Amino acid sequence: MTGVPASAAGGPRTAPVVRQAGLWNIANVLTMLRLVLVPAFVLLLMHGDGTDPVWRVFAWAAFAVAMITDVFDGHLARAYNLVTDFGKIADPIADKAIMGAALVCLSVLGDLSWWVTGVILFRELGITLMRFWVIKHGVIPASRGGKIKTLAQGTAVGMYVLVLTGPLATFRWWVMAVAVALTVVTGLDYVRQAVVLRRAGLARERAVRAERDAAR
Repeated sequence: MTGVPASAAGGPRTAPVVRQAGLWNIANVLTMLRLVLVPAFVLLLMHGDGTDPVWRVFAWAAFAVAMITDVFDGHLARAYNLVTDFGKIADPIADKAIMGAALVCLSVLGDLSWWVTGVILFRELGITLMRFWVIKHGVIPASRGGKIKTLAQGTAVGMYVLVLTGPLATFRWWVMAVAVALTVVTGLDYVRQAVVLRRAGLARERAVRAERDAAR
């Protein structure tokens, strides 16, 4: 025994143990809350004939809480190393579920044109499938435009959930128009990124194969 730490003496060093975040952490709890809010939101919005202003306010409150938790759960997971496999799967499902439920319900009630719902849902589903298509080549990061699109969609849908008349009803139409435009533009940008990423990935694979063949 020399009293000298093994690391100082040049001995083997033990790799630090990285603590894995457990399932029950604040980020995942917020995601679970958002999933629970989806059926609650639908019941509140569709209560009676779906036109009661008071119940629509309750539905808006549930939608607003869901959208706010969407912001905080991801931030907390990254900031405090609370990323889990459950969160990676459940978070995007919760996002799509609350937005999809709101759009479909509003269209069923006749407050929102079905083509708007179709464009937004087609874009969201298409981008999700496209991410899986290119995932072996890399990850398409969330862009600033995508974040602005999400904010615009949430604001527009929230305004449609409320019973608005007069200038506010006209204003929400324009907000939704901006949201739809951003949905299309950012969707096309994600397609471009996916094509570039896949081409680069395939080029790397061909280069690796060529190097292996040359080494034989």
